[in-house]
Parts: sequence; structure tokens; C-alpha cells
Amino acid sequence: MTNHGGPQQPPQPGELGQVPYEPDAPTEQAAHVPTQVVPQEPPAPGTGRLIAGRYRLLAKLGHGGMGTVWRAQDETVDREVAVKEPRVPDHLTEREREKMFERMRREARAAARLDHPAVVNVHDVAVEDGQPWIVMEFVQGRSLGDVLREGTVSAVEAARIGAEVLGALEAAHAAGILHRDVKPDNVMLGRHDRVILTDFGIAQIEGETSLTDTGGFVGSPEFIAPERVLGQRPGPASDLWSLGVVLYAATEGVSPFRRTNTPATLQSVLSTEPQTPARAAGPLAGVIMQLLRKDPAARPDAAEVRRTLRSLAAPAPTMAYDPGLAPTVAGSQWVPPVLAGSRKRQYGFLGGLVAVAVALVLIFANPFGGGGLPEGWEVRVEREALQAEVAVPKDYKREVSTSHDGLINFRDPSAVFTVMVERYDTAEDTDALKPKGPEWADHYRKGGSNGTEIKDAKVTQEKATVDGREGWVTNVDYVPYSSTSDDTYRYRWQELLVPDGSKYWRIRVSMPAEGWARPKGEELYDDVLKGLKLY
Repeated sequence: MTNHGGPQQPPQPGELGQVPYEPDAPTEQAAHVPTQVVPQEPPAPGTGRLIAGRYRLLAKLGHGGMGTVWRAQDETVDREVAVKEPRVPDHLTEREREKMFERMRREARAAARLDHPAVVNVHDVAVEDGQPWIVMEFVQGRSLGDVLREGTVSAVEAARIGAEVLGALEAAHAAGILHRDVKPDNVMLGRHDRVILTDFGIAQIEGETSLTDTGGFVGSPEFIAPERVLGQRPGPASDLWSLGVVLYAATEGVSPFRRTNTPATLQSVLSTEPQTPARAAGPLAGVIMQLLRKDPAARPDAAEVRRTLRSLAAPAPTMAYDPGLAPTVAGSQWVPPVLAGSRKRQYGFLGGLVAVAVALVLIFANPFGGGGLPEGWEVRVEREALQAEVAVPKDYKREVSTSHDGLINFRDPSAVFTVMVERYDTAEDTDALKPKGPEWADHYRKGGSNGTEIKDAKVTQEKATVDGREGWVTNVDYVPYSSTSDDTYRYRWQELLVPDGSKYWRIRVSMPAEGWARPKGEELYDDVLKGLKLY
């Protein structure tokens, strides 16, 4: 139920009875002010037609690949409805026409089986001239696709929309239905903050025969999960992948896999590791990247995603500050009733809390005893490959480079951060960069490997001492070389180079250059160096 025709004048976002937001009525003008009469466009052919003796077509709302959606009046019960007319190209064979009609009937069956507020209600399937017309509730609003053609949405709004779409998908999956075409154009934003997932036209219903031709697939390429591109059997995780792409597009304005043609787009789905969304807030960026894991088994389940999205869509309220009750301390405004109204007792109580807190820090943290690893971290002993001990969070995945045994990446499960540690002997490779900081700085300024790794690099460098050894810290803010003019998100490498004769260690933390992740990445870098031991 997608409108591929775009807005018209006045804008008519077109699916399921979408109607534009009306401008304010014009004010009455003085008699001497000239007026301009704008001719009305003639009604669309078919307007006024009565379908199945009951549904009067009033206005065309939009059209997609499988049909045209009309606003109509149900004259039997006197209510407005949306009616989807089959769109049948003349060149189709009888078999292809019947397949199309069956797909529309399947759409109606799939939606009718679901009882969820985020799924459009199907009232009827009317037959006119042997063709099925789907009769649905009339939803006033716009599609998310229409909204994104004008800009992006906030992280909070994206999380709210995503949570509602996920609810519809969970209801569908519980009923044995895969949607298979989750995309912004199929997400309606109705009145009263309602979100509706539409267009179950290519849904796969458990136990029913597939309508896909041999060797083909249906759906929008940039939103299709990798396993579907490879011809593997899809599952609920495939719809969750598509939801991840929708959330990415909602905050960033474009799918990370969109290319200039379908083959390139499908190849991007299979092989491209998307950059972390820069405009998505904290945990939202993490859950998006987890949904976009190539392996469907590695994606989080719906319950985990739902908890994250709902928490982001409805953050815990903060209590208003009342200056008559207590001073602001550590961001909390709550004061025990016994202390209310007594400023002296409040300060005495707070002083006692500070003393207890200091005592607890001394007992448990032992800051003067050399410190320890942050909670949830562990030491990875890499004597053979790196001749080093590396401290990283426990859930970071260890990956050894296929081209260089002395290079190991520790990857954040959400793909926001990566810790890279390398030990290299330049005596074994005469073309290698020497273990000197300035040479590496120039290397990055010139675009990295072969000059085609990064671009627009801003490089700073300073000397440093780590674990008793002198080295260089190099900060590189850059744009990936493959980025287009429409995809200019900046990323950052914070890297330590430690020479050891003809050898060197290189320790790098990769992170987004802007937003919430930048300070988190810098903190990660500091903690990695604190736990680093070089042999």
C-alpha cells in the first residue's frame, strides 16, 4: 500500500486514506485587495463509481505497485473507508493476473488475522468485475516515507515509531506471518500518535504456497535482509533486519545500503558494514547496529529490542526542583520528609552521606592501590601474537586478522567501538612504515592505505609515555573514503604507537567523531591504556 507517485498539489500523501495537514483557513480580505481564483483540478477518472453496490469512490489518495488507494464512502454504514483497487497492467498474462489477485487476497487475509493497534483493520474484500478490492479503515496521516523525504525524526520519535512497528511484527510472527516489506513507505503515522504497519501484500503466511517466481524475490532491495538476498529461508529475524534499516533511515535520512542501482544495492546489503548512525542517541545506535548484523542468529530477539525502544521512547521523568525544599545535590531533588524544611538538618545529612561514600570508595575501590579494571572488563593475554596483555570489556569479540597474525581486533557487540592492537616487525617488510610517529601522521593525512582508506583527515599528534615506554598518540578525525557527498559522517581513531627497535605496537580505538559516542570512546581508550602491559 505504497504511494510511489509522490505528493501532489495540494500534497496528497498516499496510502490507506492519508490526508494532508490542512493549512489554516484564509482570513477575510479587504474589498480593495485583489483575489486570485485557482482552478480546481478535475476529479480523477473513476471518482463517483460505486463498488460492490456499497463503496462510493470519492478521491484518489495514492498508488503503488499493486494498486491504487481511494478514499470512499461506505453507504451501508455511512463511514469513510480506504479502498484498494487492483492495478493490472495490460501486458500481464492470465496466470500473472491471477497471481496478483491472489496476492491481494493474501494481503487481506494476513492483515485480518492480526489484532493489534499498529496493524490496519481490514473490513471487507469486495469483488468487482472478478477483481478483489480491499476495504480498510481510513487512516488520516502521512507515511514515514513522506516525512523522511522532508527530513529526519528525533531519536526519541524513531524509538517510539520503532516500538509500535515491532509490536505489529510480533503479532504477525505469532500468527505465523512474515511481513517481508518493512520500509518507511509502509509505516503510517496517524492521528493521536498512532503508528500503523501497512502493506501485507507480499507477506508470507505459514503453510501457504509462495507466490514468488523462481529465481526472483519481492520487496524493496535496500530493506531486504541478507539471507533473503542469498535465497535462504527467511524468519522473524529478517523482518527485524528491515526494522533496523527503517530506524537507521529515520534518524540519518537514508538507508545505509542504498546505491544507484538494484544490483549494487543488493551487493551492499551482503557485504557493506554500515557506519554507526551519528544522529541516533546512545542505546538506539547500539540496537540499530545489532539489528543489522549479517547473521540472523546474531540479531537480538524482539523482546530485547522492545525493551530498549520503549525505554528510549518514554524516558524516566525527572522531578521538578523546588527551591523551598532542598539544595540541588548530584542531580537528585528528593529529600527525606524528616529533613524537609530544615536546611541545617539537610546539610548535616548530606555531609554524613559524603563521609559514608568516601569510606565506601576507600574500602572497595582502593584508589591508592594501583586501581583495577572497570566493571565488566577482563584481561586478554596475547603473548604469542602481540606480546602484550590487553584489557577490554568482556563482551568484546576477538577477531584475528586474516592477512596479519599480529593484528587483533576486539569488537563491541553493537559495532560502535573497536579496539585494535597490532605488533609488527618492519625488518620483515621493507615497504612498511617505520615505527616513527611523524611517518604515521603523514600516512593518515595522505588518505591511509594507498591513499584510498580515508579522506578529509584532520590529524594531531603528541608524544606520550605508556607502561614506561615512549611513543606517540595520534588522533585522526576522518570521513571514510567510500562515503558520498550525502554521507559525510566523521569518525575518529585514537591511536598509540610504541616503537621497539624495528618493531612496534599500535593500539587504536575507533569511534564516531561526534555525538554521545565520542566521550565514551575516549574513556574506552583511556581504560584500555591503563590495563595495557607490553612484554
